[in-house]
Amino acid sequence: MIRTIAVLTSGGDAPGMNAAIRAVVRTALHKGLKVYGVHDGYLGLFKGQIEELKRGSVSEKLGQGGTYLGTARLEEFVDVEIQKVALRNLHIYGIDALVAIGGDGTYRGALALSKLGLPVITIPCTIDNDIGGTEFTIGFDTALNTIVEAADKLRDTSNSHRRCSLIEVMGRNCGDIAVWTSIACGAEVCITKETGFNLDEVLTNIREAAKHKRHAIIIVAENIVDIEELAQTITKKTPFEARATVLGHVQRGGKPTVRDRVLASEMGVKAVEALLAGDDQHCVASIGNKIVTIPLEEALASSDSADTLKKYELFKVLW
Repeated sequence: MIRTIAVLTSGGDAPGMNAAIRAVVRTALHKGLKVYGVHDGYLGLFKGQIEELKRGSVSEKLGQGGTYLGTARLEEFVDVEIQKVALRNLHIYGIDALVAIGGDGTYRGALALSKLGLPVITIPCTIDNDIGGTEFTIGFDTALNTIVEAADKLRDTSNSHRRCSLIEVMGRNCGDIAVWTSIACGAEVCITKETGFNLDEVLTNIREAAKHKRHAIIIVAENIVDIEELAQTITKKTPFEARATVLGHVQRGGKPTVRDRVLASEMGVKAVEALLAGDDQHCVASIGNKIVTIPLEEALASSDSADTLKKYELFKVLW
């Protein structure tokens, strides 16, 4: 029987993590459970950085970006001996189950602990929207709004100077950020892992845009192409002068949008309810506008690249 649970955030931070923590804590307390927070993810779990959380512990956290519990990466967590140390630390505090909030690496760490006998459930929270089995992850919507706002501002200055703006966004393993942003800001070109990179096609689109407008926008997912070199090529071979902008970690920050706050709240509640219902080795997911749980291994084995390509087809029609 589960009487005490712990919650942690791991991997890259994302807007809405605090809202998810809050929902887990408030729901657990409402159900009569005791709750502990683990600082700095699996690293903190290994070091025993654990404290009891009360209702006031998560007050005023709903709208804060980042994660107040902190996050860190611990590559050594694949070592079963390190996992056993983490498990012993949980047992010291009488913790019966774990809610882990994060992305793919967080899921794998939770699955490893579950195979050692700990009931676990995970909540998908990453700006990349690259977790299998769920249509949306917490943080994705906020990141999109941040990026589109930046793209809109770059469009204003590009239009003034007759320029092409190349904007590098996150999402090296999943093109959702790039594709959704391209649709939302009316980009001329979208380059992702799924769509590939074709220089001739890029130059053709930019030359065509130059016939009708004073600016062009190219959205590029990170680690696909050197955008500085691409900017130089565009400057030489099209009517536009090109400028490259790397948004970087600004995409991770900021107050979560209403959508992310509500999604995080719904998922946090579902995580606790699922644990109490015996849904061990599961993750929370958003499917068809419903919050459900699915097996962790199923989520880790699945891919949403087909959905990304469907959105890319929409982008091409609108272009």
